Amino acid sequence: MVDLKIERPQLSLDQLRPLRPVVIALALLLAAWLAFSAWQQQRDGARRSSLTTARDVAAQSLGSSLSNQKKRLVAQMQNPGFMAAVRAGEFDRAGALLTDGWPGAQGGMVVPADLEATYAGLDQAGTGGYGRLAALEAALAADEAVVWMMGGPSERLAALAAPVDGADGEPVAVALAQLPLERLAGGFDAAPLGDGRYLALRQGSHSVLERGDDSLAGGAEVMAVKVPGSELRVAAAVPPAPGSPFGLGLIGTLALAVVALLVALLAWRPPKLKRATATDEADAEPEQTLAESMQAEPTPTKKERPIKSSSTETVATGSSPVAIDRGIFRAYDIRGIVGQSLDPGVAELIGHAIGSLMHEKGLVDIVVGRDGRLSGPDLVNGLVTGLRRAGRNVVDIGLAPTPLTYFGAYHLNAGSCVSVTGSHNPPDYNGFKIVVGGETLSGDAITDLYARIADDRLHTADAPGGLESRDISEDYVQRVAADVQIDRPLKVVVDAGNGVAGELGPRVLAAIGAEVTPLYCEIDGTFPNHHPDPSEPENLADLIKMVARLDADLGLAFDGDGDRLGVVTRDGHNIFPDRLLMLFAADVLERNPGAMIIYDVKCTGRLPGHILRHGGSPLMWKTGHSLIKAKMRETDAELAGEMSGHFFFKERWYGFDDGIYAAARLLEILAARPQSAAEQLAALPDGVATAEIKVDAPGGNPHAFVERFVEQARFEGARLSTIDGLRVDWPDGWGLVRASNTTPVLVLRFDADNNEAMARIKADFKAQILAVDPDLSLPF
Repeated sequence: MVDLKIERPQLSLDQLRPLRPVVIALALLLAAWLAFSAWQQQRDGARRSSLTTARDVAAQSLGSSLSNQKKRLVAQMQNPGFMAAVRAGEFDRAGALLTDGWPGAQGGMVVPADLEATYAGLDQAGTGGYGRLAALEAALAADEAVVWMMGGPSERLAALAAPVDGADGEPVAVALAQLPLERLAGGFDAAPLGDGRYLALRQGSHSVLERGDDSLAGGAEVMAVKVPGSELRVAAAVPPAPGSPFGLGLIGTLALAVVALLVALLAWRPPKLKRATATDEADAEPEQTLAESMQAEPTPTKKERPIKSSSTETVATGSSPVAIDRGIFRAYDIRGIVGQSLDPGVAELIGHAIGSLMHEKGLVDIVVGRDGRLSGPDLVNGLVTGLRRAGRNVVDIGLAPTPLTYFGAYHLNAGSCVSVTGSHNPPDYNGFKIVVGGETLSGDAITDLYARIADDRLHTADAPGGLESRDISEDYVQRVAADVQIDRPLKVVVDAGNGVAGELGPRVLAAIGAEVTPLYCEIDGTFPNHHPDPSEPENLADLIKMVARLDADLGLAFDGDGDRLGVVTRDGHNIFPDRLLMLFAADVLERNPGAMIIYDVKCTGRLPGHILRHGGSPLMWKTGHSLIKAKMRETDAELAGEMSGHFFFKERWYGFDDGIYAAARLLEILAARPQSAAEQLAALPDGVATAEIKVDAPGGNPHAFVERFVEQARFEGARLSTIDGLRVDWPDGWGLVRASNTTPVLVLRFDADNNEAMARIKADFKAQILAVDPDLSLPF
């Protein structure tokens, strides 16, 4: 065999000489860009450093001013005339003496320590009564002088309150005085602040004072610090840090700039090279020539995930109606059984409809995530195809709890998102939770998507939208950890029920300082261990056993998509979500006196009184995550919760339901106090309550039955509410019948002060229900 060797033409250095000016120019441009980037990084570092100094100066100055004024309050209370007036019960005179000779002080008041008269005379219009009451309550709880911010935009006041002890050392009264905030905020106003910086004095989610560029307010919590001796914070922000080339820091960027300059220098004056000998050429490995490298395929910089075509028959569009099951378009979301009412083809049409709605609203970008169900990837492929057909740019974040998808809409500035999830339903279910332009779609907005498909009102773009894959899980972890750090380590067991929160939930709780033991945290869409629904007590049995076995502080359970939270204690008690909401409300109201707190119709009757006792404004509303979020936006509520385990924090968070973040906030509260978690939770007001009781609706139509029940039922001596079904409240308990919006069942719940009241209420409801339908089977 003859070995033919084909000589390829080689490019010599002489032939490359004409390229030297190009190389020099490119190297110099690179060096200039790198140098400019290094300068930006240095400027950003200096700006952050100076702002940190200003923030700390402001916080320390405010802390010092508050400390001095609290000492002045105590000194005023030690005046013999003041104490004599208190002992004589002359509280009005004591209030006047409290501010006597105190520069700037006003509104002095002294009230009995039981606060009963104060509650009775509470100004329901909310013109400061809640704020004063919260300050009085806080002073009694802390047993020392405290400071609370009150007032509106026209006049901001600092309320200073302290308990007045009697001869036996127990509080007999509480004293309160008010000072204009300007008398305390001199250090805040005087702190050095240059251009492109923002500083704010905050109480809860409210900015009491602001300085600088308020367009930076949204990200100021990342640099926030507490004002010593108070619940106030000084928040600070600078513009986002400039991107660093290739992920390099300041030193790395400067070093690379020097390398680029050296390359330019070498290209300008190349070193003289020794001519290669024949021996060298014989020993050398064959190298790729410049001509070969120019002909080679370029390395792709970004690989777009292929979109899988729908395996189902394309639903006809045009003048004919589209054959799609209207029943999957529910009150809060879209949900169906995979292979029956839901498949990739249907998902594609839903994506096209969502994209068309976004087109009408001028929205371009949307985030898509999915839970761990086996049908998820195919449904996402169909959904994304439809969204892109409408010209929308999709950011696919892959496996993601629903709260992470919601977070992505904020974090990536998209404003819209879809979570492909079956939530807590069986494995063969799946569905879509949809946010467009910051609004969770529900009710008519959901059915309008069906109408768009049926009427072929779908927008098709001239060119498909883009597709990008992102992992934002670490961004979420860092965001939560920046907001919450627990004061002492708590040992917790996390049961994700093999749902999609199994990976992210433990990561977040470990990042805030908890010692986490995972249980059923391997993501498995068949849910092999138990159903991922913490609202059903039987699903918590293994968690209770594990908490007892490990002697853990607490057990936390997430549902299938991570937007709901369940809690069990070391002694095996299931803490219902309405009692958890009491704990969350008291905490939020410490920083936001008078704030609106929303709860759904299934929550305990002891909750509104607890909210009022802590200076808040309770509001009962319809069940359903999208309905609750809409009501929160309408009322500007700081917190909301549902009996199902959805918790919505607007204070310090984004207002969407997030079981993982709620777990972090729970640990923050429990770790801040010396008592055990079980002791703190046991101290919450309690009575006798049932879990949700689900009864198959006659004819599969729960809404029709509830309509008849509302018309025919008669309950004596009770207050009736038809916000959502029929809730009947007596002084010692209540009962509820409502129609589920997700399954064909009636949902019942009962709550009472004692077993006797519970038995009476159940019997009354049973008689009224059977009067409407005698054939209904009731499990109580």
